[in-house]
Amino acid sequence: MPGTVVALRVLLADDHQLVRDALRLMLDGEPDIQVVAQASSGTELLSLARQIKADVACIDISMPGMNGIETTQQLLAACSNLKVIGLSAFADPRFILDMLRAGAVGYVTKADASDDLLRAIRAVHRGQTYLCPAAAAAVTRAMGNDAPQGRFGNCRLGLRERQVLQLVAEGHTSPRIAQLLHIAPSTVEVHRRNLMRKLDLHSIAELTTYALTNGIVGDRPRGGALSPEGEG
Repeated sequence: MPGTVVALRVLLADDHQLVRDALRLMLDGEPDIQVVAQASSGTELLSLARQIKADVACIDISMPGMNGIETTQQLLAACSNLKVIGLSAFADPRFILDMLRAGAVGYVTKADASDDLLRAIRAVHRGQTYLCPAAAAAVTRAMGNDAPQGRFGNCRLGLRERQVLQLVAEGHTSPRIAQLLHIAPSTVEVHRRNLMRKLDLHSIAELTTYALTNGIVGDRPRGGALSPEGEG
């Protein structure tokens, strides 16, 4: 019917029933979000995800048995189109980075869940990466403290490299980046390989984390066009 809202289908996994009930109550109050199943463990979530079509899975990191990081790896191996958001009571940079490396595209602390989980679900469904403010700040501090001096700060990126990095971190595919920048997809791949080599990073998750912690994501006006250049 015209005007009907198609709800995003969400899976919830947390070993605490009260937490799941509170999250479900909040999420089901939104017209564009529907919780389609709940799980109390990673094993149960994997079984449900194979049976029930969903768009986003919100996974507690500290579940007993198979933790959220391992669950994310196995879940995405079985359901590659699913978007995963990590949930935790703590903004621990080790957990955040491990979840991103496992394939998650969002991270929200439970203290921020009332507002930020809604933003995260909608953002990751659009193909973006979302860290709640506490998680982003924790990763920024960790990267500043642990990275070798000058690894990031003294590494100069060209304008085109910065544009490609931003669009990669926002979740765009190489063909879409090529379209936005008016360059060939093969050129996008060259820039991506050069970024990984120059920054000593080895995955899309690490590129995304770098972009988030260095203020590269979000510095283009929302919906604004990137100015085209020659293929340099």
